[in-house]
Formats: sequence, C-alpha cells, structure tokens
Amino acid sequence: MKFFEILIKKKIIFLNIFLFLYIITNLFTGDRGLISYFDKKELNKYLENKKVFLSNEIHKTEKKNLLLSENLNFDFVDILIRDKLKFGNKNEILIKLHE
Repeated sequence: MKFFEILIKKKIIFLNIFLFLYIITNLFTGDRGLISYFDKKELNKYLENKKVFLSNEIHKTEKKNLLLSENLNFDFVDILIRDKLKFGNKNEILIKLHE
C-alpha cells in the first residue's frame, strides 16, 4: 500500500524518468538514431564514390563510342583488333610484356 502512495505522490519524478529513458533509447537506436545516422553516413560516402566511378566509366565508354561512330578512327580500330583478336601484320615483331 505504501508503494502506491509513494507512486502517486512522486508521479512527476517517475514520469520524467520514463520520458528521459525513452528519449535516450530513441536517440541511440531506431531509424533516426545516432547509430543509424553513422551507418547512413558511411553508406552515403560509399554511394558517392560509386557514382563518381560509374560516371567515369560512362564517360570512357561514350568516348570509345564516339571513336567508332560515323567518323571512324582507324587507330582505335587497329588497337581493338590487336587487343581482342591478337592479330598483326606479317612483318611485325611482337614483344610480349608481362604486366
């Protein structure tokens, strides 16, 4: 019985304690908590780096496509033939370098 009397008299203190604990737990956990913030920050950094890398790859591919469009660049075609088909002229000396 005394416990309930103390609880009724001190209900503001208990309410403050429970609200404080609720705020603290939501501050560190949950979807918008501190731990989630750092996880999302790392994910954002990773995705920005991936975006830059993919943009560079797209730029390189577009540049290669321009070399193979209507104004054909024969030097680039020669490089592709030699790399992909391992094809060369009869009078050429091929030196293989190990990279």
